[in-house]
This record gives sequence, C-alpha cells and structure tokens, in this order.
Amino acid sequence: MNVAYHAHKQGKNPALITRIGVDDEGKELLNIFNRFGVCTDYFQMDFDHQTGKVFAQPNEHNEVLYDIVKPVAWDFIDYVDELAALVKNAGYFVFGSLAARNKTSRDTLYTLLDIATQKVLDINLRAPHYDKRIVKDLLSKADFLKMNLAELELITGWFSSYTNLEDRMKNILEQFEIKNLVVTMGGDGAMLYMNDKIIKHAGFKVDVADTVGSGDAFLAGLLSKLMDKASPETALDFASRMGAFIATQRGACPEYSLKDIENLFQVKSL
Repeated sequence: MNVAYHAHKQGKNPALITRIGVDDEGKELLNIFNRFGVCTDYFQMDFDHQTGKVFAQPNEHNEVLYDIVKPVAWDFIDYVDELAALVKNAGYFVFGSLAARNKTSRDTLYTLLDIATQKVLDINLRAPHYDKRIVKDLLSKADFLKMNLAELELITGWFSSYTNLEDRMKNILEQFEIKNLVVTMGGDGAMLYMNDKIIKHAGFKVDVADTVGSGDAFLAGLLSKLMDKASPETALDFASRMGAFIATQRGACPEYSLKDIENLFQVKSL
C-alpha cells in the first residue's frame, strides 16, 4: 500500500490488490486512496473480517515494533480472473511475505507469481507472522529482492555462516537465483546488487520523526527511477533520498511533493 502511494507521487500508475472489511476503516481507506488518485479497482470487500490494522511503536533507537492484527480481511484475498491481465502487464509486481501468512491470500499470491513477469519481493519478517519454509519458497520466485540488514542476517543465518555483508548478499543471490538485490541499512545507507556489481550509498543524515514507511518509500523511489531507465547509481541515490525524507515525516504516507524532497536535501547540502 505504501509503495503504491509513493509510486503514484512519482508519476507512475500503480494498482493495489487487497481486501478490506465493510467497516469505517475500510471506507476511510477507500476514500483516502481515491482522493490520492491511486487505483482502487482491485480492492475486495470482506463481510466477515475487519480491515487490517497494525499498531506501530517506535523505540529509543528509532526502530519500530509492530503488532499486526490477525486475522483480517487482507488475509483472505481471493483470486479472480481480472487480476491476471493486471499482473501480467505490470512493469513490476511488488509483493510482501506478510501476505503469505494465511492460506487464502498465499494461494492467490502463488497464482499471481506464476503470471507476473518482474516479481519484486519486499521481505517483512515480523514475528510470529512468517514461516521459514514459505519465506524460502517466496525467495525462489523473486526476480528482485528488497530487505533490511537484520532480515539479510537472519535469512543467511539459516544456511550459511557468512559475516561479511557482501558475502551474505552474494550468497542470497546464488542460493535463490535472484537477479537483483537491495539491502537497506537505516542511517548507514544501502547497497544494491545489479548488473553483476555492488553499488553502495552512504545514505543521508536527517532529523528523524519516525521511520514507519521509509523502506516502502525507498523501494518506490528505486523502482520508479528504474522504470524511467535511470542508471542503478541514480536510482539508488533517489531511493535513499525518498527513504530519508519520509523518515523526517510523521506516518508512512504523508502529503508531500517531489519539490519538498529537493528542498530538504538542498538545505542539508549547504
């Protein structure tokens, strides 16, 4: 959802596949995205389960702990035929591991992964909402993988003893035959493996309001620039700016313009 919001801000035309409850939160979500201009044609309505809720609590290190309510409507996304053309024609099909915690949504996801041409996995290892076997299965289906440093260390720890960051990245790529991999490291920047080389970015130092949604903004920025045929270096720099900017804002989907991002980093560079 956050990736779709930020991709739309960058002039792309994302569509979101999800399921919401017939409740006030579901109506509010529809209204918000309709107001943003993000496609809601593929929102499903659920009469038995509530709209998804996540309670986020930042700690003193600007790390966020999540309480992800279960079960909710998005655990029960049904496969319908109209999704096939949408996914087949998408420049990128972005999916997360959380969508696989329930069999109904997982079965729908697996069907769509057989149809998609460019599959982007944004790992979200939020205990207790993941299964080691399913995560490995999802990794094997991905063309492009985005993860944070803790997730990289956890997953490579399942089958290797590497301690070097670059070795861990190469191990993931070889183990699951993934073409592209980006690892975000918070205030320490990010590393991107693309076109058989590793690109490093030192990140930007900003005054953090909260980090909720920063990774999603980063991913939206990266994919949007790659869709525009930007170089990997340019895409990674813009993605880092997006993630840093959203960290200066409250919430995952604040109102902003691309000019706001330019202005922030012009000030920081003086």
